[in-house]
Amino acid sequence: MVPLSILDLCPVPEGADAAQAFRNTLDLAQHAERWGYRRFWLAEHHNMAGVASAATAVVIGHVAAGTRTIRVGAGGVMLPNHAPLVVAEQFGTLASLFPGRIDLGLGRAPGTDQRTAWALRRNLQSDADDFPNDVAELLAYFAPEQPGQPVRAVPGAGLDVPVWLLGSSLFSARLAAKLGLPFAFASHFAPHHLMDALALYRREFQPSDHLPKPHAMVGLNVFAAETDAEARRLFSSAQQQFVALRRGNPGKLPPPVDSMEGRWTEMERAGVAQALACSAVGSPETVKRGVETFLELTGADEVMATAQIHDHAARVRSFGILADLFPAAMPAAA
Repeated sequence: MVPLSILDLCPVPEGADAAQAFRNTLDLAQHAERWGYRRFWLAEHHNMAGVASAATAVVIGHVAAGTRTIRVGAGGVMLPNHAPLVVAEQFGTLASLFPGRIDLGLGRAPGTDQRTAWALRRNLQSDADDFPNDVAELLAYFAPEQPGQPVRAVPGAGLDVPVWLLGSSLFSARLAAKLGLPFAFASHFAPHHLMDALALYRREFQPSDHLPKPHAMVGLNVFAAETDAEARRLFSSAQQQFVALRRGNPGKLPPPVDSMEGRWTEMERAGVAQALACSAVGSPETVKRGVETFLELTGADEVMATAQIHDHAARVRSFGILADLFPAAMPAAA
């Protein structure tokens, strides 16, 4: 079995605040470590009341300090929002504090709306079109220091910080292949180009000092409960949140409902179904079939599971069920 990992957005449920979200995230990470998940990644989003992981490097430090062995990383840092040197210094610091445990996933989207992107950067001169150059600059900061090098990442230079490229299109797949980097596809919310991107990445991959052969991770929503009906109910929180986002009114993660009837239009229902098509939702038996089918379809080297579940205990239980379903994946992942 392939290794299993977790992508966490530090969800802020209705009735809670960011402080509670951070406590929940650390608790989930500690459970994930005991269960043998390989990685626990946090994602950068901004100006979203239901996502608390905006200061991604800070939250990674919080989680890494509260765990001992699990790899902790960014899934990812949205590079257009940051100077490459700043990212290199941040993750060089994390790698120095937690040697051998830090991953850096890079995305080329802003992770927010255009007005917020401007507020983050103060201008939009650096944008997604500069992404390949920014990635190359960042990789150079992690390389061993050269004599006379005028700008260095301190700490950062010469440290082993695995860099991943994240994406939902062919662009990042092609760049990851060209640079010989591991690739993670955001199929958990944008699955349209999944198979084409994986095929392109594997076909065009060029071995590098970073990676001798292609290594692809895929995102999958996993909502597991004792019954199919209860899992579908838990899933309704993510569906509601997605509808609110599409309407331009993102908020905290709403509690689940028994039915989505009357809560979305037919067009919205179809749009959410398409966006969240890569999902395994149901009882343990249903989830097991869903994950196995997804693995057979993609041939992925790793699966990164995510779940926007309102009740923290139910979220922990869902990831616990997944770990129980695939114990053979866990020893290799530890």
